Amino acid sequence: MIELLAKQVPFIRNYKDVIPINKGFSSDEKYLVHMDEENNKLLLRTFNLEELECKRKEYLILAKMQDYDVACSRPLAIGEAGGRGYMITTYIEGKDAADELQKISDQEQFRIGFEAGKELRKIHQCTAPNYITAWHVRKEEIHLKYVESYLSCGIKVKNDQQIINFINDNRYLMKERPNLLQHDDYHVRNIIVNNNNFAGIIDFDRNDWGDPIHEFLKIGIFSREVSIPFSIGQIKGYFNNTEPDEYFWRLYSLYLAMSVFSTVVWTLKAIPDNMDDMLDKVYLFLDDHDYFERLKPKWYK
Repeated sequence: MIELLAKQVPFIRNYKDVIPINKGFSSDEKYLVHMDEENNKLLLRTFNLEELECKRKEYLILAKMQDYDVACSRPLAIGEAGGRGYMITTYIEGKDAADELQKISDQEQFRIGFEAGKELRKIHQCTAPNYITAWHVRKEEIHLKYVESYLSCGIKVKNDQQIINFINDNRYLMKERPNLLQHDDYHVRNIIVNNNNFAGIIDFDRNDWGDPIHEFLKIGIFSREVSIPFSIGQIKGYFNNTEPDEYFWRLYSLYLAMSVFSTVVWTLKAIPDNMDDMLDKVYLFLDDHDYFERLKPKWYK
């Protein structure tokens, strides 16, 4: 594949080495491409051809992010070769925050989270095209399908009816929410840290349009478990060091409650062997919110 691409894409013709990257849940094959020039590295993704149209949309989103000065990979080339699709982008040097935050002080974790929050705000400057259906219509339709699948899947979450009641009482709040670009997987595994500093965001492949507050539910599921200072920092950075109001926390809790059912169904379909681990995460955030009798989580100090 790399030999074909070297002939097809001039700027990687003089590559020096190719190293597979075996991380994440994506079905893409990922490679770090070392070029002849010192420290010049590129990221190569290859994927099934049926994904090419979707990948082209991601490519355009990455290009659009350059307009907002977002710290993410710069897209360089996309196409097909040898029966596979490919995308080449610049490479963000560093390691994912989930690993690096454990090695530094609470103050440094908070600072990196603060920068991540500011960066997320930049992403949310991008508004949805006019043809995109209203956020609440799409979200309600998807949610109801997840609940239906959950109720027939054989796995039961404690107090699930209480969670469903909370959702039903609050989902009206989605009706007036904006349609903005969502990274839609914004958490410590997709944030890169280099030399104890925020370096950038990766993996825009799940990008969507909708309520920007929906992004924060990944804090409750993933980031909070790794670093509470980072999680608080991300919220503070996003809101320019001011406190979010009850409206934010109610929407945040609504989306987190909805994720109970989507998490069970998605895990059962995609990574069933990880179900116990994912349920542990669900029960952790349910406890953080006392099964949504409280809006602001216990860890937010």
